[in-house]
Amino acid sequence: MTERGNRWVAGEKTVRGLVLLLLVLLSGCAAQLHAYEDLPGPPLSVLFATDRQRGESSEPGEMFIAGRDSLRYGVSRVSFPADHELAELESPVFTDDPEEHVLLYEVSLMSEESFTEELQAAAYRGEPVLVYIHGFNMTFEKAVRHGAQLVHDMGFTGTAVLFSWPSEGKVSRYPADETAVVWARPHLERVLENVALAAGTGQVALVAHSMGNRVLTAALAELLERRPELKGRFASVILHAPDIDSEVFRRDIAPGLLDSGALVTLYASAEDKALKVSQRLHRYSRAGYIDGHPLVIEGMETVDAGCVSEGGYRHSYYRLSRPVLSDMYYLVNRQLPAAERFSLEPVESPDGVYWRFQR
Repeated sequence: MTERGNRWVAGEKTVRGLVLLLLVLLSGCAAQLHAYEDLPGPPLSVLFATDRQRGESSEPGEMFIAGRDSLRYGVSRVSFPADHELAELESPVFTDDPEEHVLLYEVSLMSEESFTEELQAAAYRGEPVLVYIHGFNMTFEKAVRHGAQLVHDMGFTGTAVLFSWPSEGKVSRYPADETAVVWARPHLERVLENVALAAGTGQVALVAHSMGNRVLTAALAELLERRPELKGRFASVILHAPDIDSEVFRRDIAPGLLDSGALVTLYASAEDKALKVSQRLHRYSRAGYIDGHPLVIEGMETVDAGCVSEGGYRHSYYRLSRPVLSDMYYLVNRQLPAAERFSLEPVESPDGVYWRFQR
């Protein structure tokens, strides 16, 4: 064999060796079980309701997969490293370490009755409730970790609830996710009804991200039409980067939200690359994307988060931007309107006043 051929064979063996090494390393990427005493501190508990299919694995991150199923309830526990940084989600690359990473530590199932009792106990203690609905391209494990990080970093000390709809967890499955949020609407409606009845007046904050805003706004509208006596049970409705047609939102969605009795806040950004792609895909503007000037509707507060958007696609600023997390602290924990939150300044637009972060 020629010298060039020998070098080629040697190079091929090196590549195969590196691939084999990578596969071995990646085999340790799955969450490892850690003893409670190995955790840096007590894990954060997040109640959940999900209509995802139950997986065959008992591993916390693999208990629920992308398929559709009936509603199930439970509690998840997420551990944080002692040196966790605000607006960061420390994630493992090869193997996880509770001293270094935010980890889904445990998932326990419970009945709907037990879930409701947990909410009633929170109300008895005088605790507020926050319900978080994730966006598209989200596995159950990612949804729990993202929701826990949001709750932790915004300083929310009440009872947190995650609603996880059956997202495929892949960017390429965007059309399937669009179908999944429609299918999940009655399930979230049932969850919101239970939360509203258990929590008491003005004690519930609803927070949705991206495509999750579709299922939230639809479920809330159906619930309040069916049970108008529950108006006023929701203190705030917070819509982060809603992947919803702007004019459909203005015409069909906003009136019901404004009639809910809640303080409605929409966060939008001109830097949001994901919604920019969505706008091109759908051919019409998105409520969470600023193309010229933001969507402004009387009675609803719009916040331009463009100058503080963070992350590769500038789409997850709701949990990756310190200014946004700080703003949400005062919005959720203190129920302060935009005019009373120190980090914002008013901006005049043809449709009225909106708010942006001070530069």
